[in-house]
Parts: sequence; structure tokens; C-alpha cells
Amino acid sequence: MASSRLFKRFSGLYKLNARIQPYPSAYIPTRALSHSKLFSNGDNSVLPVLIVGAGPVGLVLSILLTKLGVKCAVLEKSTSFSRHPQAHFINNRSMEIFRKLDGLAEEIQRSQPPVDLWRKFIYCTSLSGSILGSVDHMQPQDFEQVVSPVSVAHFSQYKLNTLLLKQLENLSFKYYTPDGLKGLDHEPLEARQILMGYECVSINASDDIVSVTASFLKDGKHMERNIRCNMVVGTDGAGSTVRKLAGIDMRGEKDLQKLVSVHFLSRDLGNYLHSERPGMLFFIFNTEAIGVLVAHDLKQGEFVLQMPFYPPQQNLEDFSPKTCERMIFKLVGRELGDLNVIDIKPWVMHAEVAEKFLSSQNRVILAGDAAHRFPPAGGFGMNTGIQDSHNLAWKIASVVKGIAPPSILNTYETERRPIAIFNTTLSIQNFKAAMAVPGALGLDPTIANSVHRVINKGVGSILPSGLQSAILDGIFILGRAQLSETLLNEKNPVGALRLANLRRIFEEGKSLQLQFPAEDLGFRYLEGALVPDHNGALGGPDGPTGRRRDYVPTADPGSRLPHMNVRILSNSSSEVTISTLDLISGDKIEFLLIIAPIEPSYHLAHAALKVAEEFKVSARVCVLWPAGSAKGVEEGSKVSLKPRDNYMDVMEVKKSSNASSWWDICQMTDKGAILVRPDEHVAWRLKSGVVGDPMREMRRAFSAALGLKSHIKDQEADH
Repeated sequence: MASSRLFKRFSGLYKLNARIQPYPSAYIPTRALSHSKLFSNGDNSVLPVLIVGAGPVGLVLSILLTKLGVKCAVLEKSTSFSRHPQAHFINNRSMEIFRKLDGLAEEIQRSQPPVDLWRKFIYCTSLSGSILGSVDHMQPQDFEQVVSPVSVAHFSQYKLNTLLLKQLENLSFKYYTPDGLKGLDHEPLEARQILMGYECVSINASDDIVSVTASFLKDGKHMERNIRCNMVVGTDGAGSTVRKLAGIDMRGEKDLQKLVSVHFLSRDLGNYLHSERPGMLFFIFNTEAIGVLVAHDLKQGEFVLQMPFYPPQQNLEDFSPKTCERMIFKLVGRELGDLNVIDIKPWVMHAEVAEKFLSSQNRVILAGDAAHRFPPAGGFGMNTGIQDSHNLAWKIASVVKGIAPPSILNTYETERRPIAIFNTTLSIQNFKAAMAVPGALGLDPTIANSVHRVINKGVGSILPSGLQSAILDGIFILGRAQLSETLLNEKNPVGALRLANLRRIFEEGKSLQLQFPAEDLGFRYLEGALVPDHNGALGGPDGPTGRRRDYVPTADPGSRLPHMNVRILSNSSSEVTISTLDLISGDKIEFLLIIAPIEPSYHLAHAALKVAEEFKVSARVCVLWPAGSAKGVEEGSKVSLKPRDNYMDVMEVKKSSNASSWWDICQMTDKGAILVRPDEHVAWRLKSGVVGDPMREMRRAFSAALGLKSHIKDQEADH
């Protein structure tokens, strides 16, 4: 089936009731499969990895696994892909990952709206009325590619899905609906298939295998298919069935806010905003309506309006297309002749993280929104999920290929869950910052929520439903009265004070933020598949502030490798310039040792390559020469690393003569060394040279990076 046929708007999708079968607590083993085989290599009836959920996280994981040689397939309960824009901000780190996916980052940059159309958040009384303030979230350094080889992007989720599906087609993936399988429902599920309209309804894991039952609708009848696999990865969203079937609870704050999302098109509105007040988000406050408008694409006139929703006093039926049209007109400040409401859907904002990411002897794994649910403030949801997949893919591939034991999968949870908890806190802070603006205008968002709780759970619950709705509407009308022009102006003392407070919030960066470079690029794993740096500063990162902070490069273990442009040195006349992040392969499990061209480091490189052979893992050495090195210096590496050929020479490319050197950027000396994992995170580093036996040190580094903790303990016991 051609993928283009799958990109249709949802219409009348059936609803299956999943058989939620949480495992009894005694059934779910707590140990990893450290002494048994996780994957049934050679058994074609068993699929190595089944991914449940075909959103960006699941699709990225399927691409990464396939490129690493791991067979996988995808189940998706919907029969077609949604065109609701949903997530739209792609941060630096996710774009760096996309650079390794056959030009995906470049295609996003070509396809997204020009940055000048989305760099601002605008606060106004209506889209054609007074502007209360605006915040430009792009700074000059964001375009200079000093800390990253690629910039952030504004690109709707359904468009991203389209590009990911094109990549999967290029990897020979096929798409099937139940009607398209033609009698193959009882055959073992083959790799490189995406089954649309198949809902996971039960998971039964044993010591040897996972049996998944998928329900589907065929010829008007509900049918089931059994799929045998070695591992299930749940990327099936915030309401994850996989998480529920595994009996994994969420921890955090539920129901922060209920909202209604209205997806609509209007070229008229898009053209007006394009020419008069371009922006990404519009926060609109007037006496008739309050809402947040997300401008997904001004040129195409594609928008999503977010409005507070207070059930049961309000029903989804209260938000009919006609009602939403009237609400949009009030927020725009005039009528639109070409308004087309596409979709209306409710959603609930949570701030929760799963109590664990692994279950059933590491055979059931959660990633993306299935593992963590954030407020949308800051765009951490999809980005954190994509980075989950990046962390997980190389570890699964290492186990499949026999490079690492199944216990390395434990480090996925060890590393990613603290990041999810941190990002949850940051998202909550950013959400609260968003609430500071209406607060300054005299609107206390907590009052409506408190009244709503009293009506639902307090004395108000005994009142007739009509009276409950009237009370709630009265509160809304009273609140919006604070936004009247007679009150909110510079001549009114109260209004002048409120406007002054609003300006102060914007000037001090205390409103909703878009970019968090320190967190997007600077997140660090403190323990896991790495050797912790006990000589450096201990403890976690600084607590989130909710404000933008600059990223400070570091090569501390667990950190993402810093970016610097380097030139490949070779005998050819062409001079190729790449990022240090490009030194790590995206198509195989390979570790990279970065050294300076000095004799002790060459000795360390020999030890690293020998240890890698012992561990049966691919490794390569990068000899990084200082800027301005004489032509032909790479011959020195050829002599020093002889007879090895799995190395490369590169030279720093500085933007100016006073720019920092590579080792200064990494906060190290050139006597140090850095071992980088396949996911571009630092597994081990020495700041200023090896003390002791290089072979022993490299065995310690590779043991930690491959999850062989017992090997490390044995070495320590021997010494």
C-alpha cells in the first residue's frame, strides 16, 4: 500500500476495548536477563523488536534500529495518520540526531517556514487589536552554529511523520491495513512492516519470548493476531496501552489543565499575520474570549487554537465547529471569509514520569510520551522522546549483535528517567511562567480552577448542572472584565500598574520561553553506560530556573560530545569540513577515541583498539590536530599507529584566531582523551593523560560503556 493513501484525516475510527492485563507484582521479575539470551537469533518466527505506536518516537526508533541492522516492525492502532499538527518545535539535540538520518535535518530546514515568521511570541488583545508585548526567542548566536552544527526548527508533527515515513520507505518498509494483508494474518510478522489499524490488547512475557495479541477490524469483524517477539517497545503515547498492560504507574501531577484544541485553516488570517505581526504563538486576552493560537504555517494559513476546557459543566458538544468559528472571530477581532475548522479535540495536560521504563526482564520498554507526559511549555515532549529512541537504539543493537549483555538495557532507564524528571520540572516552571502574564493583567488562572474544583467536589456538586454552568460562566465573565479597554490602559492607575508589571515580566525573561540551550544540549547522564568522573564536580545539574541559560560545552562523562568544525586531513586535494559529531557513525555500533597527536596518546590508542578487539566491538581513533598544522602532518599518525588503519586525522577549524581550541572547549588539556559512545555521548575521559596501565584503563572504560559491571569489579579485585 502506498504511504500517500495513509495520510488521510481520521474519520469514524472504531474503538476497541483493550484487555488491560497488568502483571501481578510477583510476576514481573526485577532482574535483567544477565545470564540468559534475550534475542532468538536465527528463529524467523520470532521478531526481534516490536514497536507499538507509529508517532515520531516509534518511527525514529524503527529507522535507527534498521540502520543498525536490527529487525523490527511497527503496530499502530489508527488506520491512518493524523493531520492534526500537534508538536511543532524541534530543538537542537533532536535536529542533531536528524542530521544522521540521511539528510532529514536538511529537509526539515528547507521545508519549514522562514525563521522570521516564527521567532516571536506575541501578546495582544486580539490578532488585529493592541499588542501588549512580544518576545523574540532567537538570539544572534542561535544562527552562528557555534555550539551546534544545526539550528532549531518549527515543523508540525504530521509533516515530520511524512518525512520519517519516506525514510522508512527508502529502507524497504511496507504499510498494511487489515484488508491489505490478504490472508497473511496468521503468518509470523516480518520485519520492516507497519501494520495500521492493529491495536495491542495483551502482552504476555516469559523467560524466552513475548507474545503480543493485536486486535483489528476486517470485513466488519473484530479479529485478533498473535505476534511473537523478543522485545516490545511502547511508543504509543500519553495513554499508553503498553504501559498499562505492564502495570507501570505514573508519578507526578495529573490534570494540570484541560483544554480543547481547534485545528483550522485560513489563508486570509495567515496572510494578514505574515505581513503585519508574524509569530509562532499568540496569547490573546479580551473581554469576550481568551486563547492561545499556534501558527503552524502562516503561508499555508494553518493554525491550532488552544482554549481552557472545564468539564462536566462544559461538554465537547459545546465546542461545535460553528461555536469555534465564532470564538476564532472574537480572538481575531474580525470575521474571516475562508475559515475552515478541520478538527476539534480535547486533551489533558499532565506532568508525570513512569515509575520505571523497563519491565518483564527488560522485554517490555517504554519510550516517549508512554514514559513521560509533560506540559507543552518548552516543547520537551517529542524532543525528549526522540532522544529516548536515540539512547535506546544502540543499546538494543549491541545486545542483538552480542556486543553487550542484556543488562546494558538497564542503563536506558538509569540514564533517561532522570532526564525525564528534570524536563518535567522545567516544563512545569515554564508553564507557570506562561501563567504570569494573565496574572499581571488581573487574571488569576488559579481562581477558575479552584472554583471548578469546588463545584465538582465541594458544596457546589449538589447544585443542578445548569446552575453549576452559570456560576462557572459568571466567574469567566467577571475575570475577562479585567481586560476591558477602560481598565487596561495607561491613563487608568490600575491598568498602568498592570501594564508596567507586564513589561517587567518580558524584560526580565520571566514569561514563557521557547529555547533552553543549557538543557537541550547540556543534559548529562550521571551514571549508566559510562565511567563517572569522580575527579570532577559531583552531583546533578543545576536545578531548572524556567529561564533561558546558555549551553557551556564540556566533555564530562555522560555529556553530549561538544561540537566544533574540523577538517579531514588526507592525501586528496579536497578539504572536507565536518562537525565533531559527524565523527561518530550513525550506521553501526562503533566507539570513537579522540586524542591529540602526542606519543603517550598514541600508546593509549593502541591499547583502546586492542581492547575493542577483545570485546568484539568496533572502535576508531580520531587524531585531532591543532588549527594551522602544517600540510602532511597526518603522516605522523600513520607511523605512530602502524599497523592500524582504523583511525582518521582531522584538524581544528577556528572561526577566528582567538577562538578556543578543541581541548579548551572540552575543559581539558591536549594530554587527555575522550571515548565517545555510538549515541555521541561521552563514555569516559581523561583530562590530562593516563596514570598507570593503558590496557587496564581502556578495559575499565569499555566495560562500563558496554554494561559489563562485573568485569570492572573483577579488575578492581585483581588490583
